[in-house]
Amino acid sequence: MVKITASDVKKLREITGAGMMDCKKALVEAEGDFDKAIEILRKKGQKVAAKRADRESTEGAAIAKVNKDHTVGVSIVLGCETDFVGKNESFVSLANQLAELALNYASKQDFLAADFEGMTVADKLVEQTGVIGEKLDINAFEKIEAPYVGSYIHAGNKIATLVGLSAAVEGADVVAKDVAMQAAAMNPIALNEDGVDAATIEKEIEIAKEQLRSEGKPEAMLDNIAKGKIKRFFKDNTLVNQAFIKDSKISVADYVKSIGNVSVTDFKRVALG
Repeated sequence: MVKITASDVKKLREITGAGMMDCKKALVEAEGDFDKAIEILRKKGQKVAAKRADRESTEGAAIAKVNKDHTVGVSIVLGCETDFVGKNESFVSLANQLAELALNYASKQDFLAADFEGMTVADKLVEQTGVIGEKLDINAFEKIEAPYVGSYIHAGNKIATLVGLSAAVEGADVVAKDVAMQAAAMNPIALNEDGVDAATIEKEIEIAKEQLRSEGKPEAMLDNIAKGKIKRFFKDNTLVNQAFIKDSKISVADYVKSIGNVSVTDFKRVALG
């Protein structure tokens, strides 16, 4: 039997917001598996906060850059070991320089092999590891190309997001930044319903059914009610269907349409961790 410590229970409580005893029981049932314990709590009807992995973040700087034409954007995370280094001005400057260079490359592999001050980016990271005394690495590399690309960097360089729009119309700059802020704050799992993988949908349906069974709903009704809960899941967790954070009466998709025949084509979100 796996030993469940008080710190394990405390950690699960911090992640989910569920009660201490409920967390302990879920961890025991899940044999210490945190993901399984969260699923158990949800199946029992607990209103789990489901905070993202940002709580476990390592240190560094998340940076987003967009080219002059606003048609290409890149976001990277330059990782380090301590908050002290991550906030250092020269470290953040290096992260910005690297992100600017990254605009010219299609993949992390190509970027790491690119020339930076007479050496490859990969070698520069090794060099700076020796200088700073902490391991430096590119923990994330994401790129977007679209008719209009906007970006947002959350305070303290903890999160960086990119958003692509289908047209470069008047007001695209404001809208793209607003949607990028939305992606940073709400951490959607996909752009729309089509981007959610089948396994996730299947798991959510099963969780919904278990919740309904615990409420005493007849088995014959479960499928139809679960479909409604899945629609709600899409609304809460896919970017274009989420309520717009600056006006909860409309969706993100509706907000984007307010500047014309425009839609969100893609988004990327990188964060420390």
